[in-house]
Amino acid sequence: MPPQRDNYESSRAADERRNNFITHLSMDEDTEKLLHNTTSSDNPKSFLRYFLTSSGPPQIITLCLLIALALGSTVGVVPAVVEDRYARLNHGYTGEPCLQIKMGERPQECMLGNDDAQNSAAMTSFISNSLTFSTSSLMGSISDERGRRGIILLGIGLSLLGPMFLVLMQLDDSISPFPFYASHAFSGIVSWMAVALSSLSDVIPSEWRAPAFGMVLAGFSMGFALSPILAVVMSHLMVSIFALSILVGGFIFACFYMPETLSPESAAQARLNRLSERPPMNTQADVWKYNLMRPAKELMILNRNKLFRLLSALAFFSGCIGSADHTLFLYYVEENFGFNDSDIATLFLIIGVMGIFVQTVILKPFNSLVGERRVVIVSFLVGSLCNYLYGVAETKKTIFVSATLASLTGMSFPTISAIKSNNVDEMEQGRIQGALYSLQSLASALGPLLLRYVYNETKDGGGFGRGTMFIFGAGLYLVATLFAWALPEEEANSNYKNYHAKKRSSLVPRSERQGGLNYGSTQDA
Repeated sequence: MPPQRDNYESSRAADERRNNFITHLSMDEDTEKLLHNTTSSDNPKSFLRYFLTSSGPPQIITLCLLIALALGSTVGVVPAVVEDRYARLNHGYTGEPCLQIKMGERPQECMLGNDDAQNSAAMTSFISNSLTFSTSSLMGSISDERGRRGIILLGIGLSLLGPMFLVLMQLDDSISPFPFYASHAFSGIVSWMAVALSSLSDVIPSEWRAPAFGMVLAGFSMGFALSPILAVVMSHLMVSIFALSILVGGFIFACFYMPETLSPESAAQARLNRLSERPPMNTQADVWKYNLMRPAKELMILNRNKLFRLLSALAFFSGCIGSADHTLFLYYVEENFGFNDSDIATLFLIIGVMGIFVQTVILKPFNSLVGERRVVIVSFLVGSLCNYLYGVAETKKTIFVSATLASLTGMSFPTISAIKSNNVDEMEQGRIQGALYSLQSLASALGPLLLRYVYNETKDGGGFGRGTMFIFGAGLYLVATLFAWALPEEEANSNYKNYHAKKRSSLVPRSERQGGLNYGSTQDA
């Protein structure tokens, strides 16, 4: 009896090994990888553990937090300082600081200074984003060949110029805001964020990229949540000095602790691919022509297929209104609702806390539940609603409620970034991120100018009044929603492939799997 039981158990174990081996033989390598990833991708603890223990993502999150803390602390300082400086230099104002005067009592010079500040901010955004449009795809392609770290350091270094001139402007009353805006515009020549996303793609599996990119935004949100409070307890000059110090510290941190995430093998393969695409160059003129045309050539990846063309449309329309919201919103609420430093601190605390909650708590399970395509659709619908509420708002309460809801719109950026990253190989991560960032930068350049035009045409009573520009922006979000609806689900959703890999492996009849297969070591001796 015991020998028979041993033979039975041995036979059953052999059958189990054989069935497992057959199941793997019935799948290709990609399907097996998808099944393996799916078993762990639904576990938030696995994602966080992987993210925090990887080389690169924690450093990028730290940089985002420091940069957001620095830039966010001056977000309410810049309009106050620049508006007052323009009122004095351009319109002969000599009274107390403009923002210390109650809303209904501000002199005409201050109102004109605010208009000058908004126009300068819009023009700066146009120039900066135009430079990013011209160079981002090229920078991304270069990072595929030469590495991410150097370009990230260069981009962060250029971002130091704006805060430096903000400090100098407050130390010397004769300095115009022009150097401050010019330095911000020039920093657009290197967009380190697009390269940082490529760096994350180097080390994060495809099914985790949307929440990983969301963690980047969570780092920004945390910085912006905390930073405006400083403007309440510190003077504008001290806040500006603090912001500059934080940025310098972030740059030093990146120099010593930011790793290179691109593998030497991927870099070498990318260089070979680019060489194979390069046309014959027999003269120096051919070399110059190639280098001048290369940024435009790198953008042609956006025309590769229907998915990339739709993603390009999404990036354009969402970039138009998103940039306009960020560039003009504070000027709008300060001029029309009398927002002061305390109101701005409260507003950004709400935006920051909600941003952290959305990116770290909502995005991951929501993305797993409905897929990237529907996440983008919901984000744009919420964005349209919030911009409409901005446009018709009559009280500060409506602004605060709308800004709270607008945090859900932040799900679109990491999700779109994940879709494009999941549809190229590792040798083109920088290229696609840079190309779409270029297109979004073009939209970001045009968006503030377009909404400023709408504002100038309606501020004296046309349309819906001063809020018409945000209602117009709500319409642009609806257009973007239509393009998001047209995204092919099988390419946009990372969980689509996982689901069908499971389905394919489970529905293949066992008799079909066994036919003609060599079971190797699983056969009984």
